[in-house]
Amino acid sequence: MNTILLHPTDVLFFRDGRPMGRASSGHGAAWPLPNVISHVFHAALHRAEFAGVHPHRRGRGGEYSDHKDHRDRIFGSLVTAGPFPVRARKGEDTVWYFPRPADADDSGQAVLHPLAKASRTSSLDKPCQYSVVSGKPPDKETPKAWWTAEAWSRYLTAPSNCGSLKDGWNRSDSDFSDTEHHYGIGIDPESGSVKEGLFYSAHYLRLQKDWRLGVLATAPDKDFHHPKHGNDLVRSLLNGQGAEIIAGGQQRVCTAVMEETKRERLPLPMGMSRGFREAHGINFVKWVLLTPAIFPVIEADPAQDIQPHPGGWLPSWIFVDREPKDSEGSRHPQHGHVLLKAGDTARLRNADGKWEPREVWRERIRNFKPLGAKLVAAIIGKPVPVSGWALPNGTDRETGGAKPTHLAVPAGSVYYFECEGEAAARALAAALNWHGAARDSLTIQNRRSALFGEKGFGLGVCGTWDFHRSIPPA
Repeated sequence: MNTILLHPTDVLFFRDGRPMGRASSGHGAAWPLPNVISHVFHAALHRAEFAGVHPHRRGRGGEYSDHKDHRDRIFGSLVTAGPFPVRARKGEDTVWYFPRPADADDSGQAVLHPLAKASRTSSLDKPCQYSVVSGKPPDKETPKAWWTAEAWSRYLTAPSNCGSLKDGWNRSDSDFSDTEHHYGIGIDPESGSVKEGLFYSAHYLRLQKDWRLGVLATAPDKDFHHPKHGNDLVRSLLNGQGAEIIAGGQQRVCTAVMEETKRERLPLPMGMSRGFREAHGINFVKWVLLTPAIFPVIEADPAQDIQPHPGGWLPSWIFVDREPKDSEGSRHPQHGHVLLKAGDTARLRNADGKWEPREVWRERIRNFKPLGAKLVAAIIGKPVPVSGWALPNGTDRETGGAKPTHLAVPAGSVYYFECEGEAAARALAAALNWHGAARDSLTIQNRRSALFGEKGFGLGVCGTWDFHRSIPPA
């Protein structure tokens, strides 16, 4: 994937789904969500008017048109991740920052741990069997929101004894951005004149000097070929010199340039793949989100053997028994177990270079053994609303309008797992780490969000954890 830096030429306006007007100033100064940046590059590719790109069918959610004139959608191969704050001082290496884990403080160590006994005091529904409690006295200090990859590495490998973070390894929002308040008047879209009685204020995001929005993006197109940049549409868009890209609302402009640093892997933090804490044959693995994730409600469909799932904070790949089997409330023995399979689940190519049929691929994965891991606790932040605006596509969406609002699990949220042995722990880490089992990766292997994985949702890394230990009073 290409590493790209977006340099705003003015303030930026990234609003969420909350209304703006009257007494509300709007929430336009928030850090942009991954889907916003995906739309930014998708629109930029359309404006570039590339010729000879691969067309695909209209539709979404498996409802596609087979009409020959409806194969006119393009740039479906676009994959993005980010944005993340990046410090880009002249003459120095760029420094990328990522959301802080929810169980850590400014010292860089985990201060929240599951309690080593089953508890019913957790605010999360089953299958969580342990409450997560603090191991330090309460205070009013708010930890800084962003960490470097070095801080993440120290936290993941030594969560309870990593000392303090070095200067510059963690940052607050105010260290690289400011919120500006501007006033405006409403315009009548039909007449183009001032709309009577509409006067509003809005918040805007301004990045400080030497700070950029860091993005990972690629769009390999099998029908497109550039004499210098091959089939990568994103690299061809920037053409080694950068390009002006409209980002966010109100047609704000950013200059997008390829990061000059030659990397052996992506700048994202690397998760643990082995060496997890072990006790009595159980390995302890935790998964921390670098980006938000969306897990929608799944309705039961007996005809297709689809089981219901509550969604929300609970990953879609965790088995839940929503109805106890008897009057005493006993649960299915697999309640809370990870449904992901151990093994290489990537789609393979046949001897002639073509992808294996989807039916064969799915049947092969069904025959894999389960991972042997169970979710036992979690720390979840406040849900993040994710919405947008849809255009009509002539098939399943006849008219445009607001997209459904999803509530995403925020970045930094932590999921705690117990694994049945070291092999199960390694397999779980390979399935949840964004880089899979590889240690040096220039591609994103796993996106564990049920929706919008191609837009950068559901990226995470694995570490290890320990139960809460009582701290004697000072």
